[in-house]
Amino acid sequence: MSALSFVSILPILTLVLGGIVVLAIDLFAKNAGRNVFASVTILTLIVAIGLLFFVDLNERAFYDMLLVDGLANASLWVIIGASLLFIPLAFTGMRFLEYQFAEYYSLFLFMTAGFAAMVSSENLIVILIALECASLALYTLISMHRRDKSLEAAIKYFTMGALAAGMIAFGAMLLYAATGSVNIKEIENILVANEFKNLPLILVASAFFIGGLGFKLSIVPFHTWTPDVYEGSSAPMAGYMSIVPKIAGFAVAMRLFDFLAQSPDRIVFALLYIAAVATMTIGNLLALVQDDVKRMLAFSSISHAGFVMVAFAIGSTEAHTGLFLYWILFLFTNLGAFSLLWISRHPSKAWDIRFDHPFTKFAGMVRLSPMGAVIMGVFMLSLAGIPPFALFFGKIYMIGEALARDHLYLALIMLVNSAIAIYYYLKLIVYMFLRDPSDNDGTIYYQNNTVALKVTLGIAAVMVIFSFAWIEPALSTLTRLIESAGY
Repeated sequence: MSALSFVSILPILTLVLGGIVVLAIDLFAKNAGRNVFASVTILTLIVAIGLLFFVDLNERAFYDMLLVDGLANASLWVIIGASLLFIPLAFTGMRFLEYQFAEYYSLFLFMTAGFAAMVSSENLIVILIALECASLALYTLISMHRRDKSLEAAIKYFTMGALAAGMIAFGAMLLYAATGSVNIKEIENILVANEFKNLPLILVASAFFIGGLGFKLSIVPFHTWTPDVYEGSSAPMAGYMSIVPKIAGFAVAMRLFDFLAQSPDRIVFALLYIAAVATMTIGNLLALVQDDVKRMLAFSSISHAGFVMVAFAIGSTEAHTGLFLYWILFLFTNLGAFSLLWISRHPSKAWDIRFDHPFTKFAGMVRLSPMGAVIMGVFMLSLAGIPPFALFFGKIYMIGEALARDHLYLALIMLVNSAIAIYYYLKLIVYMFLRDPSDNDGTIYYQNNTVALKVTLGIAAVMVIFSFAWIEPALSTLTRLIESAGY
């Protein structure tokens, strides 16, 4: 029992137990509905995040297959915290079908547990199993939205996810062939001791990992599924996908590429460098030509993923800390933006025969819903990196770290891309503040509004506007966690 060390992984076990409890309630309490299921899910997430305060760092469980170090702990805060912030969006004014099923909430908790286990391991087999556990639940949750494009989105995501899983499995096999181990830390020690013997095999394995994780992180050229899947998903699920699966992927990538990028010929470093530049640039350019706000935010998330990928090219502890800081700031900004899309969700497509959230839908919003327009404007300015809003500090930190490590050209590329991004974020602001109102009475912007959604939106707005008040202690805590993990 001491080798199993259940205490160190209590947050993950709590999530699994919560999913089982939701199913049991549905089985024995026939009259239970959305409010009960969502409340139990929120309570489970609160308990799980509370247990993070009591977990000792660098504890191993299940015969060393699970590890809760500083990197895992920082990732768990983001994963469970984001899940806790996004699940209240189930309390909508309109009765969307997926939120009436207990299976939705159970799968949501199992998915969260999968991502939590994924970041809490150095064992490549456990990482792959946890990734597939989370991904299979996520495919189902996307399809449950029951819109025209939801099933198509789920199938596309499933197909790309299956290919990504195969690439990760093949990369793990090659590393095992080269080192005789599936533990990342042991692989690192063996490769360093042997001075990267069998280098061609290591490089092929690295290419497979970049491809496999690239699908999960929407890294160019593995990004093509992202806008279609976001479009077919509900706004809360799209916002969730922009945060949680990616931070889990970044955590695994940090464990792997922290040492693979140091191979003698620096090919892996060059691949990561090129991937970061291509992702932030192509994501930005494609976002410029979008006619739908949700698709624009999808390409925006691709660009932001490329922006933080520079942490792998830089390779310093400060850069790795900046990755987490940036993604936490991105979490609150995207939470607010997608919450506003969800509040204005309408079953009809009066503005466009295809899109749910075309730019024209928000024309003249300031006259019909002044507060909604101002808040959405704040989130767009934050995404653009305009001071004093949240992501300005994240962008400045990452660019500053690139300059501090003598990556001048990388810093210039980041600056240029930040300038490009301003255009398509300001495009929505122009529609909201400078265009004539569309043909509606303004009630559309509050179609799904409830107390729960107002509270979620309020939390996001406060955290984005007053980020300067909490960013310093957050950075200090993240630095301590990342340093304790050796990254």
